[in-house]
Amino acid sequence: MDIQDIQSIELEYLQLIDYQELKKAMILAYPSMPEAYWKESHIATLIERFPEGQVVLKINGQLAGCALSIRVMETTANKPHTYEEITGGYTFSTH
Repeated sequence: MDIQDIQSIELEYLQLIDYQELKKAMILAYPSMPEAYWKESHIATLIERFPEGQVVLKINGQLAGCALSIRVMETTANKPHTYEEITGGYTFSTH
C-alpha cells in the first residue's frame, strides 16, 4: 500500500469483533512459531479486564497494528519472571 492509498487512519479500542483480523495479523507476524497467537478467549479476557489497554490501529478500516497490555505491580514486574508468571498463567489475574 502506498501512502496515496490511505484514506483513513483510526486508533480504536480493540473489540472482540476484531479478533479474526487480529489472529491473521499475529499469524503473519510470527510465521516461524505455529499457533503463536492469542486465542479468542484470551482476547475476550483482556478486553473484559482492561479494555482501555487493548488498542488497534486501522488503516482504511483494516487492522494494521495493535497493542495488548495489562498492568502489574511494580514489585512483581521488577522480579525475575516468565511470561506465564507475569500473566497469571495466561489468565491475566495479575492485572
